[in-house]
Amino acid sequence: MALVVAGAVVVPLAGAGRARVPAPVPAVPAAAGLDATYAAHRGNAREAARMADAYGDRKRAAVDRALGARQLLYFDGRGDGLVTEVLGDLARADRVAVLVPGSDTGLDTYGRFRAAALALHERLRDEAPDGTHTAVVAWLGYETPGTFSTSVATMERAEEAAPELRAAVTELRAVAGQRGQRTRISLLCHSYGSVVCAEAAHGLDVDDIALLGSPGTGARTAAALHTRARVWAARGGDDWVENVPHLSVDLPGTTVGFGTDPVSPDFGARVFAAGDGGHSDYFAPGSVSLANLTRIVLGDLRAVTS
Repeated sequence: MALVVAGAVVVPLAGAGRARVPAPVPAVPAAAGLDATYAAHRGNAREAARMADAYGDRKRAAVDRALGARQLLYFDGRGDGLVTEVLGDLARADRVAVLVPGSDTGLDTYGRFRAAALALHERLRDEAPDGTHTAVVAWLGYETPGTFSTSVATMERAEEAAPELRAAVTELRAVAGQRGQRTRISLLCHSYGSVVCAEAAHGLDVDDIALLGSPGTGARTAAALHTRARVWAARGGDDWVENVPHLSVDLPGTTVGFGTDPVSPDFGARVFAAGDGGHSDYFAPGSVSLANLTRIVLGDLRAVTS
């Protein structure tokens, strides 16, 4: 049975490159504040680009070089790489969306993850009411499992990632919306990222958690996540994850599979429409799912379609 569950999660997608490219130890900001943080991690990314060039990995060097010109709350170019990028003015934002990616996401495949964040950022900018400021955070803050790996069917990576996600939310609470009002934070969690968000959810100070193309969360119900946040779920009509057996099998030292389907009535999430898209289409420009995610982030909950 465990092999059935694990095998169902393995889909015909190209895995991310797993080259161990040299890079410096992550930078420590010399002073407090967003500007100092951004500057420190931009410098770290530029140094990583130089090291990747010397190593002969031109593709990684190009990714690092591009990141060296962006707003980075964190950057670690070692191995598969970790990065937290901010789109928008975080200090003024009263609506923040945090994107949490699924399997095979690293610096070598960062472009596709960033494209999702950009699409949401642009939609939020276009639809936010006057006086509402938004930001999107692309949080690649954990070592994602490979699509063709046993770890993609277990909680192990999610358990390792959850403390990092909690810390990231705490940091965002400290720096976002510095205008004397509470910032609304939404977690938008794709595929295995939904397992990470569920593991971190207990007591987490966020307003909404959206599970997109989720194989399950490890919890039987949304209530079992022990969160005050609204829990949402969606699955596109052409998403292969629908065929994943929603089982949970205990084996010595681990559990394989993630249990209840988050879009099923038994789970109890707020299910919203995602159109006919596939597993990678939740943030596609013009899509039903992107429209609904925008409404969730902005707090326009009555407009979310099901």
